[in-house]
Amino acid sequence: MTLDSDAAPDIADSPPGRRRIQTTSLAQEAYAVLQRMIVRGELAPGERIAEPALCEQLGISRTPLREALRMLASDGLIATRRNRNAVVTRIDPQELEHLFEVEAGIESLAVSLAARRMTNTELKQLDTLQERLEKLHAKGDRDGYFALNQRIHALLVAGAKNPVLEETHRRLLGRLERARYLALDRLGRWQESTDEHRAILEALKARDGERASRLLADHVQHTGESITQINRD
Repeated sequence: MTLDSDAAPDIADSPPGRRRIQTTSLAQEAYAVLQRMIVRGELAPGERIAEPALCEQLGISRTPLREALRMLASDGLIATRRNRNAVVTRIDPQELEHLFEVEAGIESLAVSLAARRMTNTELKQLDTLQERLEKLHAKGDRDGYFALNQRIHALLVAGAKNPVLEETHRRLLGRLERARYLALDRLGRWQESTDEHRAILEALKARDGERASRLLADHVQHTGESITQINRD
C-alpha cells in the first residue's frame, strides 16, 4: 500500500468490509474510521474489539490501532481491559442526561451570541445548508442528513465567535454523536428535528437571540428525550 501524506483517507473505493487507510497519520485516521463505525452501530455496544481483524480490515499494524483505541477510550466510546480485548461501551442513560444538559447550555448560549455576531453571508450559508438538509430528509438519506446536521450545529456554535466555547462544544459533540445518530431511529423525530432546525434559522435571520436560544435548548432536550425513550424500549 502506498501512503500519500497529503491525501485524505479514501475508504469509498475499498472492497466491501475493507476500509484501507491512505495517509501517514494512521492512528488519527484509524480513530476516525472506528469512531464512525461505532456511531453507526457497525461496532455495537458490548462488542469486543478484535485487534487482528481490525488491523487486517484497515491495513495497519497494531501500534497505530492501539493509539486509536486509546483515543476512543478517552472519548468514552470503548473500554480497555487489562490483558483482555477492549469492548465498545454501552450508552449510559444517566451520563447522557448530563451530557445533553451541558450541550443545551453551550448551544443555547452560543446561538444567542450568534444572533448578534453572525454575518449575513454566514446566515445565507446556513440557509443553503438547511435547504440541503430538508432535501436529504426527503430522500431518506440518513447518513448524509446526520453528517450535515452535525456540521450545522458546529456552524451555529462557530457563529458565536468565541473560540473557547467552540472548542468545548467540539469535544462534547464527539461524545454525543452516537446518541444523536440513534435518535433519528425514533418515529417522527427526524421530521421534528428538521422542522426545529428551520425555526432556529428563522430566529437567527430575525436576529432574535432570545428566541433562537430557547428553540435550540428545546431542540437538544427533545433529542435527549428521544434517546431516553429508545433506551426504555
